[in-house]
Amino acid sequence: MAGDAFAPHDHSRCQRSVMEAVRKSCAERGLRLTPARECALRALLEDHKAMTAYELLDRLRDEGLGSQPPIAYRALDFLVSNGFAHRIEGLSAFVACTLGEAPHSAAFLICRECRTVAETSLPQLGSLIEGAAAGSDFALEREVVEAEGLCGRCRDALPDGVAP
Repeated sequence: MAGDAFAPHDHSRCQRSVMEAVRKSCAERGLRLTPARECALRALLEDHKAMTAYELLDRLRDEGLGSQPPIAYRALDFLVSNGFAHRIEGLSAFVACTLGEAPHSAAFLICRECRTVAETSLPQLGSLIEGAAAGSDFALEREVVEAEGLCGRCRDALPDGVAP
């Protein structure tokens, strides 16, 4: 599934699939998917682009769901803490999780030009990091792997396709 965000695909099916899975998960786990949380997730799914909390707040305000920063931060906290979204540390932004809520070692391929983010799972890397942590008597709490570069579209838009 690596790089699907960069490849042509049926994006509306992609969005529907994630939204259906999140609604089902919320029902099974007794979680409440409020209108603000659902709007936030839909916004994160729109273009596979990372969004800041303030960009999301603009969307929530446009939908009539509030205009105060805590609204966006609460929605994002819910989505991230329940495995429905991820924080992209290098961008101080968020993306919808496209790999499902099961625990996974996520890695993110980030286009530095258009901010499109593709999520992929690297279980081997997760195992290596866990092994290194255990060998160092380190209690691993979270791992974030982010790789930045140029997607094919942005690379093709450069003169001679050469990255600066």
